[in-house]
Amino acid sequence: MSWLSDILPRVKKRKRRDRSERGPREGVWEKCEKCGAAAFAADFRKTGWVCADCDHHHRVTAAQRAEWLFDAEPAPEPLAANIRPLNFLRFTDGESYEARLEKARGDGEEWRESASAWRGRLLGLETVAVVFDFNFMGGSMGCVAGERFARAAEAAARLGLPFISFSASGGARMQEGLASLLQMAKTTAALDALSRRGLPYVSVLSDPCTGGVAASFALIADVVIAEPNALVGFAGPRVIRETVREELPEGFQRSEFLLRHGNVDLIADRREMRETLARIIALLTKAPAREAAGD
Repeated sequence: MSWLSDILPRVKKRKRRDRSERGPREGVWEKCEKCGAAAFAADFRKTGWVCADCDHHHRVTAAQRAEWLFDAEPAPEPLAANIRPLNFLRFTDGESYEARLEKARGDGEEWRESASAWRGRLLGLETVAVVFDFNFMGGSMGCVAGERFARAAEAAARLGLPFISFSASGGARMQEGLASLLQMAKTTAALDALSRRGLPYVSVLSDPCTGGVAASFALIADVVIAEPNALVGFAGPRVIRETVREELPEGFQRSEFLLRHGNVDLIADRREMRETLARIIALLTKAPAREAAGD
């Protein structure tokens, strides 16, 4: 049993859904969705759900990324996990907002939303992080995600800790209307307070990072890191192509294209992400990382 199961409340198991909706889960074998190569699930997990044959970075849940990111001891502490979404607009589109939230939560924990916040240690360095979950309603940013992000950034500022965000989102959540768009301003204001304290903010972009998330906190960090071949941009390539009526450059809005044009600072393989983040944080805070060796 993982440390996540130990520190977070258990809820009644719900009906299991199709695997594609649940995201990567452990069985005996895992199959790469890109090249079809099979690998032992334990080995797949150790690489951060990256295919050893084709280097494809699979999408992961927030809980999986948090468990992979932080040191096991001491166990990381969840922040603002008690916040829950409300259907204040009484939104329905053939299915109520509450029903869609329940469906997105699936057999996960009651606290599960599109973003979760944590305080823990990364190779010995105390850190606060917010992790987005594309498997939860496309990682859409609603009031809960924005509030958790803001509270995490405020906690980092109060405690004098570096702050990291992992973005994987399709943008603002339409079921919450204008309130979801206000989270762009809320998250940005929280980062401004962090900046005034002289504390570092590192943003990691995973596939995809689009819409209001890309237009707010994801691309205004001190250091912006992208995972390989991640789609990053405000509107998707298809929408842009149909708007401008022109063919777009090859690889448009992918990490490698953005790096060449100065939109991101570096591309880091997920298998090396912990060490990369630890080195950057150690450099910016002048604090030694336990395993972040190097010049």
